[in-house]
Amino acid sequence: MAKETKKDPQDLSVEEKLRALYQLQTMLSEIDKIKTLRGELPLEVQDLEDEVTGLGTRIDKINREIADLKQDVAQKKNEIDAARSSVEKYKTQLDNVRNNREYDMLNKEIEFQNLEIELCEKRIREYTAAAAAKAEEIERSSAQLEERKKDLDVKKSELNEIVAETKQEEEKLREKAKTLETTIEPRLLQAFKRIRKNSRNGLGIVYVQRDACGGCFNKIPPQRQLDIRMRKKIIVCEYCGRIMIDPELAGVK
Repeated sequence: MAKETKKDPQDLSVEEKLRALYQLQTMLSEIDKIKTLRGELPLEVQDLEDEVTGLGTRIDKINREIADLKQDVAQKKNEIDAARSSVEKYKTQLDNVRNNREYDMLNKEIEFQNLEIELCEKRIREYTAAAAAKAEEIERSSAQLEERKKDLDVKKSELNEIVAETKQEEEKLREKAKTLETTIEPRLLQAFKRIRKNSRNGLGIVYVQRDACGGCFNKIPPQRQLDIRMRKKIIVCEYCGRIMIDPELAGVK
């Protein structure tokens, strides 16, 4: 028995093209229903993942700032030690001054070093207070992070449960849709996908309902309805741009 040769999409009649398109639309609508079942969960999961990442980055940044402040405190303590050593040295030198000029100069140096010590101590208090405030901020952010992680786990669990229930069905539909797409003329398929993308309900092809477009429900003139029933050319709605077919071709009585 001879193997049936696959028909070139270009050689299909208009009726065959429309039938294939409607079958594809039916499959894609089923996939859309599965996505609707998942609802906003994928977006909620993504938002929570972004928030968790952001909080983690924020905590790391604050930890680095605290480390810098501690380093600044250590540096100021070293400067205090150096200033105190200088003060002791100058005080010792005061006992061996030879004139008033040297005495005044040493006293000024001692006064300057004492001022440096006071300034360093002031900076240490500021750095310590800033580090304490940042530590409290880390505590709040960490608590918020743990809370968001719990929310994320719950949402992921919900999403995984729904995906597990619908994954097999969705994969079958996608495989069938992919196979069916190979039988449709590329230009027509591209136009259909563009119409579908711009459509709020994802419908790129609709059947006539009560003398009106099944997509936007605008009335269709009698002659245009006849053209649709004849299935001799691709007819699109002049209002919404969707491809239109007659109910019989869609399997609707």
